[in-house]
Amino acid sequence: MRVFLCLLAALAMLSACATKQPYADDETIARVRYTDPGPPELVLYTMINNRTGGGAHSSLMISASERVIFDPAGSFYASVVPERNDVLFGISPAIEQAYRGAHARSTHHVVIQSVEVTQQQAETAYRLALSNGAVAGAFCSNATAQLLQKVPGFEQVRGGFSPKRLMRQFGSLPGVRTEEYHEDDSPDLQKALAEGDRRLAQDAALAE
Repeated sequence: MRVFLCLLAALAMLSACATKQPYADDETIARVRYTDPGPPELVLYTMINNRTGGGAHSSLMISASERVIFDPAGSFYASVVPERNDVLFGISPAIEQAYRGAHARSTHHVVIQSVEVTQQQAETAYRLALSNGAVAGAFCSNATAQLLQKVPGFEQVRGGFSPKRLMRQFGSLPGVRTEEYHEDDSPDLQKALAEGDRRLAQDAALAE
């Protein structure tokens, strides 16, 4: 019965965790590489449905030797953000803002949980994200939890197919800081992605 319920939950989240598998080349990734000047950090994003309170998606930003977002079966897209096997590269502050802004709209908000880690922990998470491979639809929380379990100090994290369960367990870890991010714009995710892509492309053109 438990397996059956998990499968039902996975199917219910297919619309939130859509599978896509772009594959950026090494040169493109190297060109946008961004290293955050702050301490090594892991940041868990949980997208919450404002109407039902249910979890819709999980992803993990990793600030290591470079900053990336492990976005398993995610729907985020921007023309200036290379992606390979569900890892988004070049996560500058502007890109991070675009990422949370695309997911926060009248129908959803984003819970952002961050924790400082050692350089070794961050690099372990980073290597795991790069080697994980693309994730099947609706397995976003499961894949994120499995990655975290392999990072020393995070072995107790369990998520299954529930983004909210993962959020609660991550939030119980020592030193985790939690905030919520809200926007009240169009509920259309594709419209939000297109608008964010337009702004990022304009900023990139001005910077050249």
